[in-house]
Amino acid sequence: MIIAVIAASLLISAIGAYGFFIERGRLRIVRHTIRSPRIPPSFDGVTIAQFSDIHLSPAYSLKRLGKLVEAVNSLHADLVVFTGDLHDARRNDNIAKYDPSPLLAGIQARLGKFAVYGNHDFGYERKLRSSGAFLSRGGFSVLINSTQRIEHTDGDYITISGLDDYVLGKPNAAKTIARLEDDRFHVLLVHEPDMADRLIRYPIDLQLSGHSHGGQVRLPLLGPLVRTKLGSKYVGGMYRIGGRHRDKRPYRLYVNRGIGTTRIPIRLFCAPELTVFTLRRE
Repeated sequence: MIIAVIAASLLISAIGAYGFFIERGRLRIVRHTIRSPRIPPSFDGVTIAQFSDIHLSPAYSLKRLGKLVEAVNSLHADLVVFTGDLHDARRNDNIAKYDPSPLLAGIQARLGKFAVYGNHDFGYERKLRSSGAFLSRGGFSVLINSTQRIEHTDGDYITISGLDDYVLGKPNAAKTIARLEDDRFHVLLVHEPDMADRLIRYPIDLQLSGHSHGGQVRLPLLGPLVRTKLGSKYVGGMYRIGGRHRDKRPYRLYVNRGIGTTRIPIRLFCAPELTVFTLRRE
């Protein structure tokens, strides 16, 4: 009996050590191809890199962020998007201690860099928009209920929209995306993935989200252990949301597993992720 208890304790310790020291540092590159007749010919082959949920803190340092920036630049993506949670707001000193702006400014993307707010981007007291200044100084356009055209020299364009955080912000989908043209290709950034069920009424081709961390710790049979508000139905990966009424275009949702950690500084069977989407006209 004692031997069994000791063995179980050693196994749990080993798994915890793996999750802390190894897996949370094993960045994975995940690639997807997005096909649509609404993608203009001049955007065929354009790439979008997504990262999310950095959660700067003692558990995720600026040194590690520097390595992430190198990984992003190695992809040579045309567009780079960040889908929220720059600092971890569970400690009130993280924002003052970690200034990521110089590193974020080093990210290269010829067609632009865009970001939205997550629930941790409102600071420890959940009242201040703490991340916007860092992101702006880092060269990111922070989309708060706004849309930008990404234009080619021939006049063709796609759009990228961003909604405010659905937990602590003031999102306004009707104002932002209701009037998007039906014959264009539209990308939407919104931190919380489960909002896709409500947003399906709008002419969106690809929603990019984070928030869930993929569950952060996933165990066989039990699934994801870290559950989040508005991030528990769609936890990670690509989804095709059903029930669209406006037109027949597919509503694709992609949920990035994120980079950092929150609550516990461990990832298990849920490695951090950089995602690359290649647009293809069909």
